[in-house]
Amino acid sequence: MTPPKSLAGTFARLGWVNRPSIRRLVFAVLIAIFVILGFFPERYRAAVTLTPSDPSTLGFNPTQVQLGALNSVFGNQAAIEIALKVANSVQVRDRVAQQLKLQQKLNLDSRAETHRWLERNLDIRSLRGGIIQIQTRLSDADFAKQIVGAYEDASRLQLAEINRRQTAYKRDVLLTLVTEASDRLARAQGAFDTFRLGVRSPDPTVEAGIAGSRVFNLQQAIKNKELELAAARQFYADDNLAVRQLLAETAALRGQLSQAETTTPEQSQGVGRAVRTSTQFRKLQRELLIAQTLYDTYVRLLEGTAIDDMTATASVRVLEPAFIDTSRQLNYPALALALALLLILLATEFYQLRPPVGNRIVVRETHA
Repeated sequence: MTPPKSLAGTFARLGWVNRPSIRRLVFAVLIAIFVILGFFPERYRAAVTLTPSDPSTLGFNPTQVQLGALNSVFGNQAAIEIALKVANSVQVRDRVAQQLKLQQKLNLDSRAETHRWLERNLDIRSLRGGIIQIQTRLSDADFAKQIVGAYEDASRLQLAEINRRQTAYKRDVLLTLVTEASDRLARAQGAFDTFRLGVRSPDPTVEAGIAGSRVFNLQQAIKNKELELAAARQFYADDNLAVRQLLAETAALRGQLSQAETTTPEQSQGVGRAVRTSTQFRKLQRELLIAQTLYDTYVRLLEGTAIDDMTATASVRVLEPAFIDTSRQLNYPALALALALLLILLATEFYQLRPPVGNRIVVRETHA
């Protein structure tokens, strides 16, 4: 019974493979070709490394991190993913293609083919430490350096455009908030001034202090008069002129004290009016302070948007400008094919020397 033929046996029985000299010559030529292709034409690796950065760390605008600035995410994992997404975006490829005129230079038929060529030849990836690397391997060193340099510029400009769009949105929001805060400040200031004019006092809290001091002084004066009256009654009767004068003065002071201690707000000299006036004054003063604080805060943030625009391009920090790697770049696919052919040749040679029983191959070449 004939055993089934293996793949190696089938290949070894091919006409030219079954001839040792021809087989070795063909494999040697193919291996030599792929080895040469692994080294020539010489390929150059061009690369640029960059990392996302937060413009607020420049120290120009400490308020940039407020109101949801885009830059608050740069420098972390989300920033790296954003930068990678932008670098691989269609807009960046369009900028690179237009800057270098790739469609004409590469003699491509359409914009889509230009994009496919860039996708095949550009490698954009994230390294450890939040570093983004853009690299390519081409036979033209200057062209390769131009491409990675153009990718660096296009990525930075695209991120700057995103920053400016968000800054414009933030500016519109802040303009609305500043307008509302300005109206609120004007109303609070008007109410505050109107109240002070109504009570005829620039600071009604002083009136409350005066009212408290007046009550205390009247109480002390009444006590003094009562002491004088008690001393006078030891020597005079109540119908004496001096005693009657002290009684009248004490009664007048008691009337003034009663008027000063009244809690009725309608009384112009009472404690009630002073308390009500000072309470309303403080309320209006707090409203004015809140309105002024909001207005000042929003104005500072609005002024900060100008710095946001100026630092929009600082969202990417270039670590290594476009450079050509000095190490020799090998064509690893061609070398892998050469190695695969060498292994096939060795396997075939071994099979020819020690074929399985029943699969003895008749060597067709005539030996001298």
